[in-house]
Amino acid sequence: MRVLLIGSGGREHALLWALRRSPEVQEVLAGTTNAGIRRNSTAADLPGGDPRELADYALREKIDLVVVGPEQPLVDGLVDQLAARGVPAFGPVQAAARLEGSKVFAKDFMARHSIPTAHSRTVLSAEEARVAVRSGEFGFPVVIKAEGLAAGKGVIIAVNETEALEAINYLMVDRRLGAAGDRLLIEECLVGREISYLVFSDGETYAPMPVAQDHKRAFDGDLGPNTGGMGAYSTNGLLDPSLESIICRTIVEPTLAATRAEGFPFRGVLYTGLMLTAQGPKVLEYNVRFGDPETQAILRRLDSSFAELALAVATGTLPSVTPRWSEDSTTCIVLASGGYPGDYHTGCPISGLAAAEQVDGVTLFHAGTSLSPSGEVLTAGGRVLGVTARASSLHEATSLAYQAVDRISFDRMQFRRDIGRS
Repeated sequence: MRVLLIGSGGREHALLWALRRSPEVQEVLAGTTNAGIRRNSTAADLPGGDPRELADYALREKIDLVVVGPEQPLVDGLVDQLAARGVPAFGPVQAAARLEGSKVFAKDFMARHSIPTAHSRTVLSAEEARVAVRSGEFGFPVVIKAEGLAAGKGVIIAVNETEALEAINYLMVDRRLGAAGDRLLIEECLVGREISYLVFSDGETYAPMPVAQDHKRAFDGDLGPNTGGMGAYSTNGLLDPSLESIICRTIVEPTLAATRAEGFPFRGVLYTGLMLTAQGPKVLEYNVRFGDPETQAILRRLDSSFAELALAVATGTLPSVTPRWSEDSTTCIVLASGGYPGDYHTGCPISGLAAAEQVDGVTLFHAGTSLSPSGEVLTAGGRVLGVTARASSLHEATSLAYQAVDRISFDRMQFRRDIGRS
């Protein structure tokens, strides 16, 4: 099987790692400067981001399966273009990708189908947003969400009116996230434990993945600004079986049934970010692909072929495959550039990678790296590496991951010290 991998971050490096462990896969093509992906794939001279050109490339290269990592190509309709050319793709069609591409669409979708979520209001202007936060309808803290894709940076939790007004200015007046802030959701702040619940779906059936716990805040103790994710862990016991049954019955199954009813059966990874409130689980957001860094933690627990699973999802034959998940636990710690998620420097040499990979059970997933002309690995993004360990217990996996972290260094490296411990 020849596989084309779309994307360039830590999630995609984890997908590559899983694909290369699949016996059906002879070659994985990727077009990226990510040092970890480049060293373990065949370089692909991909065209720009135009879905038609990418689909034409896949057809010319006789690709057997396209695995789409990030959300933007899905929202842009890449899977639709591949389907038109008969190329199997792991990911949803454009209509289904609206569940992530438009938070307003997702909220309206949940309302239409009585899927539990936070109370919210859509606003079209900064003044309308100010009126909403001052009305007392939502209280404080209040959640301010950019309507469109924002690379994990479009959600701001404001603890008081001043912070809420600053968030509105940031998104709608200063346009710091561009068109993502054309409309905002003003939303009640749900209280409880947050988890990520992911399933594979082939449009008709679904298969749950192990539960992962993500850490979005930049600093220890869940303090600081939201980021794309500073770490994650996955271990048995994160979710009570009876509560998982409720999640599937009240959220996952109604969501998938609703996509069929509205004419876009969902194929790919349905990610539901959930808050486990006193009133029951409620949806914070949908994603239509693997999360990052949840992917790193989850896929390290997969003991069967990911390629076989991905192809079954793409071709509507998921019941023919039974994923095998390890009872082990995993911990992923993100090493980030100093200043992330704000301004940061790149091009810093990274030392200690080989020594870190010698720690038992550790795998390094490159998120934002590149290679210098001499072959040296450099920082090239806000999130740089996902140091991921697998062991028989969460405590051991976390300990091993931090042992590996201690062997890595680059200028102004920052990371959380409480992943898997809080």
